[in-house]
Amino acid sequence: MEIKEKLIEKILLFIALSSISILALIAFFIFGEGLPFIWKIGPHAFLLGERWVPSHGEFGILPMIVGSFWVTLGALLLGIPLGLACAIFLCEWTPPLAATFLRPAIQLLAAIPSVIYGFWGLVVLVPLVRTYLGGPGLSILSGSVILGFMILPTIISISEDALRALPPYYKAGGLALGATHWQTIWRVLIPAARSGIVASIILGMGRAIGETMAMIMILGNAVKMPSSFLDSARTLTTNIGIEMGYASGSHRQALFATGVILFFIIMILNSSAIVLSRRRVE
Repeated sequence: MEIKEKLIEKILLFIALSSISILALIAFFIFGEGLPFIWKIGPHAFLLGERWVPSHGEFGILPMIVGSFWVTLGALLLGIPLGLACAIFLCEWTPPLAATFLRPAIQLLAAIPSVIYGFWGLVVLVPLVRTYLGGPGLSILSGSVILGFMILPTIISISEDALRALPPYYKAGGLALGATHWQTIWRVLIPAARSGIVASIILGMGRAIGETMAMIMILGNAVKMPSSFLDSARTLTTNIGIEMGYASGSHRQALFATGVILFFIIMILNSSAIVLSRRRVE
C-alpha cells in the first residue's frame, strides 16, 4: 500500500510539473520573440505610440490597450451588478427546486462557444445599437454587452461560493440584532465575503481582456483611439487574431510583443485574484 501511494504521489507530481513546464515553454517562446522587438523600437514608442501601420514600420499599441480597457470596463459595469445579484439570489432566495435548474443554466453560459456570442451580437445587438443609439453598431458598447454576459458565470459561481463559505452565525447575528434580511445581506454578508467577490471580478476581468473571437466579430476593429462607447475599436487580442495569419518579419515580432503585454496584464490580474482568495481563506 505504501509503495502504491508513493507511486501515485510521483505521478501527480509529474503531472503538476508538466503543466508548469508547458506554461514555462509558452512564456519562453512568447518572451523570446517579443521582448527583443520591444527593446528594439523602445518601450515608450511601442506602448504609447498611437499609430499601428506595420507596412510603414509604425507599431504603436496604445489604441489597442485603451480599446481593451474600454471594452473590459463596459463589461464589468454590466457583469458585476448582474452577477452579484444572481449570486445573492441563489444563496438567499432561490427555492431548492428552482436552484436545480438555475445553477446548471448559469454554468451552461460558460460552455457556449464565444463565436456563438459574437454571431448573436452581430445579428441582434449590433443592428439595435445602430438603429437606436447611432454610430456603426460595431462598437465598444456592443462588445461590452456581449462580454458582460460572457463573464457572468465566473462572477456568479465564485461570488456564490464566497457567500456560502461564510459561517452561519454571521447571518444569525445580523438578524438577532434586528436587521432585516436585506440589511443583513448588504451590511454583513457582502462585506464579509468581499475578498471572494473581488477575486471573482478580477477573474472575470481577465476573461474579458483575453476574449478574441467574439470581439473580432462585433468591435469593428478600427485602429484608433476611442472617444465614446459608440466608437469602433480594436483590442490587443483581436489585433493578434486578425493579423497573425499573414504577418512576417518585424510585423510578426510586433504581434508577439503585443502578446507579451497581454501576458503581463493577465498575470497581474490572476495573481491579484489568488492573493485576495488566500486572504479570504485566512
